[in-house]
Amino acid sequence: MKKIPIRQLILPAQIQPITGRFKIRRIEDIIGDQDLFHDLHRHNFFFVLAVKNGTGTHEIDFVEHNVTNNIVFFLRPGQVHQLKLKVGSSGYLLEFDQEYYPPKDGYSAQRLRKASNKNVCLIETERFNRIYANLATMFDEYTRKMEGYNDIIKASLDIFCIEYMRQSTDASAPVATQSYTQERFEDLLELLEKHIARRKQVSDYADLMNLSSYQLNEITKSSIGKTASELITDHIVLEAKRYLLATANQVKEIAELLGYEDVSYFIRFFKKHTGYSPEAYRVNVKQG
Repeated sequence: MKKIPIRQLILPAQIQPITGRFKIRRIEDIIGDQDLFHDLHRHNFFFVLAVKNGTGTHEIDFVEHNVTNNIVFFLRPGQVHQLKLKVGSSGYLLEFDQEYYPPKDGYSAQRLRKASNKNVCLIETERFNRIYANLATMFDEYTRKMEGYNDIIKASLDIFCIEYMRQSTDASAPVATQSYTQERFEDLLELLEKHIARRKQVSDYADLMNLSSYQLNEITKSSIGKTASELITDHIVLEAKRYLLATANQVKEIAELLGYEDVSYFIRFFKKHTGYSPEAYRVNVKQG
């Protein structure tokens, strides 16, 4: 039974920090003189792609986005993506894990979660240049490796998350959803990533968060207009799609990975929410 390919963040021995892993590269150096193509895979680290000039496509959890100038992609560990970049694209690719960049306090942790929950952000040129200058500082420190460079990089990551959140905040959202409600909603998203294979009831997550099922439903409805049950269903379907398209596993094996002992029930569940049987979905998407 094959799990979805997970790319590790591997660095040369002489570059290893004391704890955690960090890497930043220029897109133009990665691409060279040939288009870049990364097939479906997932990471065990945060992945930031800041494109100053470029064209291509970036599919994140089966939602396709066009690569344009002044766009930033921010992926959480575990998300599945596929990337195509054309020759001539420029910018920075930033990768780090939470051992390298552990937020120092609750506010920093909340900023990191909010930033990484906003997968795509097209930014106005002047504001993009502020973020780009910060990434250039990280690249310079990472390349030169002078005394204290890791401290400067980590401080720059703080600034990056703040700047990114400034550009990606939905100004029309009610204040409540930008504070406590938003924080609890992000807690729920993290729990879904960790426990979806074994926990599928609203009460499971309400218990984990010390909330009532009613309170949890109010949080999800305020945040995305869906009930907690609908959000859980969406996440089960998403994880099933990840396995169907990123592995060659049989449907029975995928059902087992998602905690379903009855493969027939899993097939009916998937078809009810997508309109396709799992195998038909796999064939249809790959041929399309």
